Amino acid sequence: MDGNAVRPGTIRRYGEGFEGRIERRLDHGPDAVWRMLTEPDQFVQWLAPGTIELREGGRVHIDFGDSGVVIDSPLLAFDPPRLLAYSWSSGDEPNRPLHWEVEPAEGGSLLTLTIRIPADEDIAKACAGFDAHLDMLAAALEGVPIKFPFQRYVDARKAYQEMVAA
Repeated sequence: MDGNAVRPGTIRRYGEGFEGRIERRLDHGPDAVWRMLTEPDQFVQWLAPGTIELREGGRVHIDFGDSGVVIDSPLLAFDPPRLLAYSWSSGDEPNRPLHWEVEPAEGGSLLTLTIRIPADEDIAKACAGFDAHLDMLAAALEGVPIKFPFQRYVDARKAYQEMVAA
């Protein structure tokens, strides 16, 4: 990203809710990005502490401690080093699928995150939160993990809210 410029992903309505799509061009190959998505000692640097059983149907447990959000979901799709999918929910909460796709791109990778949430939830908040976490992922790949970039989140949420209102 250039400075603090907000270049949000896209949001669209679908039958039961909203779908957000965020892309990041990363200067690291698919294997490095894949490790950040799947290895607990890597994703703790940019997402939260947790575990993933790396097999379709395996458990995903990620605890965002401070916010009270806990992901406890089966792994819905697993095709290394290309596709990882699970629900951003636990227990009886609504299904909120997250699809992480990694593709080779010139000089690195293209990471695409697709988020689906029910219509009565705040897609702008969800997309802005993951947008900020993807900035954290990019920094972690460079070996300089950062804290949650709250101002980035605020700016991105405003951009996503404007997108939903349009």
